[in-house]
Amino acid sequence: MKRIFAFANAQGLFLALCFVFWGLGAAQTGQAQQLGVAQSQVLTISIEALFARSQFGQRVANEIDAESAVLAAENRRIEGELEQEEQELTERRNTIDADSFRVLADAFDQKVQSHRATQKRKYEALNQKGDIARAEFLQVIVPILEDLRREAGAAVLIEQSTVILADPTADITEIAISRVDVALGDGSRIAPEAKQ
Repeated sequence: MKRIFAFANAQGLFLALCFVFWGLGAAQTGQAQQLGVAQSQVLTISIEALFARSQFGQRVANEIDAESAVLAAENRRIEGELEQEEQELTERRNTIDADSFRVLADAFDQKVQSHRATQKRKYEALNQKGDIARAEFLQVIVPILEDLRREAGAAVLIEQSTVILADPTADITEIAISRVDVALGDGSRIAPEAKQ
């Protein structure tokens, strides 16, 4: 009888401990969920989506699109002028001697090559502007991502594109976008020293 009583007490103690640990785990999970971050040792994030869908990334994309449109319009205008000049040069071919025509043709060719080189540099500068903005973005969001990692009690935050399988609840991209938007807005007012 004593044995049965002792067993019952041990079983009751075990169940009580299970409820205590379950309660602690539920409390921690509940606290993290209230913060919007799932409890997980490993979190995933899509940096591409974070940048593209954040106010910061959208501002950069809009600026680059606008500058690209201006550059494309400039390119079309210059090409139209060069086509007109080429047509005029062709019409003059039968009215001047071969040597004079060759001088004019060479000068025109140099003008075309110069235009192409200039436009290429402008497009490269525009691409570089996007790369620089992305690098600045990645630099200033580190503290925000670190806060999210700590809130979740995670040991590591992994780029989603490198993950084969993961629980969808480990993805913090959406909440990261919200936090970044609140902290940075569109990024236009970030102090230069904060980007360094």
